[in-house]
Amino acid sequence: MFPYRVLLPTIIIVGMFMGFWRGCHLLSNLAAYNEFYGVAVTLKGTVAEDVSYDEKGGQRYYLKNINIGSARLGGKVWVSANKKDIKRGDIVTVKGVLEKGFGNVSAVIYRATVNEIIRVHPGDIARQVRDWFAHGIRRAIPEPQVSLGLGYLLGQKTALPEDLEQQIKATGLTHVVVASGYNLTILVLFSRQLFMRISKFTATVASSLMVFSFMMVTGFSPSMSRAGLVAFLSLLVWYYGRKMHPFILLSFAAAVTVMIEPSYLWGDLGWYLSFLSFIGVIVLAPLVHQYFWPNKEPSAFRQLTVDTLAAQFITTPIILGSFGIFAVFALPANAMVLPLVPLAMLCTFLAGIVGILLPALAVIAGFPAYLILKYSTSVIQFWAELPNSQFELKINSSLIIASYIFIGALIIYLKRRTQYDFRNPTSSSEHF
Repeated sequence: MFPYRVLLPTIIIVGMFMGFWRGCHLLSNLAAYNEFYGVAVTLKGTVAEDVSYDEKGGQRYYLKNINIGSARLGGKVWVSANKKDIKRGDIVTVKGVLEKGFGNVSAVIYRATVNEIIRVHPGDIARQVRDWFAHGIRRAIPEPQVSLGLGYLLGQKTALPEDLEQQIKATGLTHVVVASGYNLTILVLFSRQLFMRISKFTATVASSLMVFSFMMVTGFSPSMSRAGLVAFLSLLVWYYGRKMHPFILLSFAAAVTVMIEPSYLWGDLGWYLSFLSFIGVIVLAPLVHQYFWPNKEPSAFRQLTVDTLAAQFITTPIILGSFGIFAVFALPANAMVLPLVPLAMLCTFLAGIVGILLPALAVIAGFPAYLILKYSTSVIQFWAELPNSQFELKINSSLIIASYIFIGALIIYLKRRTQYDFRNPTSSSEHF
């Protein structure tokens, strides 16, 4: 039997070769786009994610399973076009000039003309179920609160009104209205507590089904793929009564997601932000707790504050480098909104059930959710409309690298100073 010191390097080397092979194969497929750059093409593909909208109401979406004439191409193409009835899972044919892409996007078509829309039946069943349930919620809760509730519960950021979306960005709350680990953490913890009354096995199976269903409904975005994989691993470790070191959990999740989609590694900002915020919550935040409040179980408010601050601190360099926007009041806005998100999700879910089964009582059933969501929108609006709630601060790649060297050194210093044991954490909270 191989000793551990031999087995681990062997696994790493084999993994590197597999990743290199997958990456080279994908790059060779993407090279086929070169002959089409700068040329007007008619392109056919499947809408990969929910459609989003720009400031003027135009649509933006990603296409996969690309066909240009008789050529079948890999990767994704980003398209902007006029508003049409297009949904995730539709097969669309667009016409426009193909240009070089950005990040892990193979190509883009700006101001495309939509020639054909095919809605496959049964098509994306999970998306249809989500839209059906969202319709019940809309019967119970008015705008703009219902859009915020749909963002909390279903990760439907695209449903947000433009002004509310801009206010959410200005207050650093985007992470709660997109499908992410925060939403998944709330759903899994609720499911696990509910079914633990039957058995641990039932709780594990039910929570795993919850994770899979949520991923099907929201789509397999980079951040959702990471969160879902971590949730599955955490449930498996919890069921067998084991504990997993955060660095092993992070490394395994990163390796699996990159093996499935190598392009995440060289150009997907969402993938990087998802992992960085996760590092902030499960690595940096516990060290800060242990440094300032050694061997003490943190209160809910302190847990929330430190976790939020750690996640924002560790993602700020790459956000400033990519977007150049800094949200000044993100911490107080998060501290005032996040504690009520689980209750808002529960009330929104119950309002949707009544809205589907008893439409006449929908408004009454939705009133508790409306009150909580009204509070949230008021808080968001208050902080977003303060003078200088955000400002531009663009940094270059050298400063980004220097910032993460400093953050790495800080984590090493805190770990050595506190001697914190990640396998036996003082905090009982869980994050995906």
